[in-house]
Amino acid sequence: MFSPGCTGAFYCLNYVSLLVAPMANNALARLKKAANLQPIKRVVKLSDGTDFELYVTPLTMAEREHAQKMPGGDNANGLGLNLLITKAMDDAGQRLFQAGEIAELKNEVLDADLQALMLAVIADDQQEQEIDMKSIKK
Repeated sequence: MFSPGCTGAFYCLNYVSLLVAPMANNALARLKKAANLQPIKRVVKLSDGTDFELYVTPLTMAEREHAQKMPGGDNANGLGLNLLITKAMDDAGQRLFQAGEIAELKNEVLDADLQALMLAVIADDQQEQEIDMKSIKK
């Protein structure tokens, strides 16, 4: 692993870091390329039978951590609601909800509809495809 002409710990470690650094950068670049953080259209069937369209980008760790630190983010419902508020967009990229509307959403929207919207924000494409395949098999 060390250079044949390696003379001393500093030079040997420096040589090793030159070998490892490009591999780490390649791995990071691959992960970033695979992320595809473009908005995805989601359609949620509301309890009245109508469709509700929203666009969301896939969830990143930083977004989840931010939503956990927001008020109410210390439980599953609060986290889901915080993510809905921060990530749900219309087709023009504008937020659908504001933080000041949380109480209104909680008190004046059916729980089933709100849960479905929160799930649409959190779910990734792989989970959605698995759910679709299960419903087809029946």
